[in-house]
Amino acid sequence: MIKLAPSLLSADFCRIAEQIAEVERAGADYLHLDVMDGRFVPNLTWGPKIVQDIRKCAKVPLDCHLMIVEPEKYVEEFRRAGADIITFHYEATPHAHRLLTHIRELGAKAGVALDPQTPVAALQDIIDQADLVLIMSVNPGFSGQQFIERAYEKLREARALIDANGLACELEVDGGIGPENAREVVEAGARVLVMGSKIFDGGKPAEALQHVRGLLAT
Repeated sequence: MIKLAPSLLSADFCRIAEQIAEVERAGADYLHLDVMDGRFVPNLTWGPKIVQDIRKCAKVPLDCHLMIVEPEKYVEEFRRAGADIITFHYEATPHAHRLLTHIRELGAKAGVALDPQTPVAALQDIIDQADLVLIMSVNPGFSGQQFIERAYEKLREARALIDANGLACELEVDGGIGPENAREVVEAGARVLVMGSKIFDGGKPAEALQHVRGLLAT
């Protein structure tokens, strides 16, 4: 099953509860929350308080993507705020295996993300502790960027690694995803598609989500 995860970074925050309800009715599987600290990436977004408030009106799992340094200091707080999936960047901590284990002990699904320059081979010794692998198909930090073509090969490599180890780990892709390439990333191995601007920028997120779902069903 292909899962769609609208990224709320691109939503209209004056209408956030309404837009969450719209994409949930349209079949969103996760809500993707981009947490940025202005250090690991050159942008600032929100912290646990926003996640806690979104949790009150969201019915589907919250897919919390930590683009922050020292994520090990904050995972417990994001879990308490209501994050169901907590993904950190491999590049942001020297103890990825320990952190994956800790997130799972907190009762959340544990995810690890790779920046565009980080090879999939870096996951070899930790993937058995991951519930989700996130391949970044743009440089993290801003929505609306152009898809990096090398991500197709990285998705194929990650899919091969997951399958070779017989794992149930989900493979997610984030950045520059829309109707024009949704099928191609699925064919490369992705099973969770994060989409922001292509869902929310037109002002009709439910229609945009349903359109992508229809393309994947044909």
